[in-house]
Amino acid sequence: EPLVESGGGLVQAGGSLQLSCAASGPTFSRDAYAMAWFRQAPGNEREFVAIINWYGDVKYYGDRVKGRASISRDNAKKTVYLQMNSLKPEDTAVYYCAAVLNSELKEPSNPEEYKYWGQGTQVTVSL
Repeated sequence: EPLVESGGGLVQAGGSLQLSCAASGPTFSRDAYAMAWFRQAPGNEREFVAIINWYGDVKYYGDRVKGRASISRDNAKKTVYLQMNSLKPEDTAVYYCAAVLNSELKEPSNPEEYKYWGQGTQVTVSL
């Protein structure tokens, strides 16, 4: 798998969680990819959470997580992170990591833009 997420689990409302996404394979060593997080709850469409460009100096967040989420990356480790704070039950979802060539990125919130996806990691927030 080119992208592998980790760090999901069960957390109480108000708590925090850090998700990681590790990229592997030659393409992620050779090319510059913007990395994003999406999430999907049962019965819902895939929702944009955050994106970070290759250089790490441009970040965008979905409205529902703005102020509570922080995305970062370590290109040497080919890993992107999502720190989620003040978690709410409505944050419960499968969180997916996605990648698109930095030069091809046009609509960060559109899942169809992304070439690579991980299999997801479950985040469950309890009351």
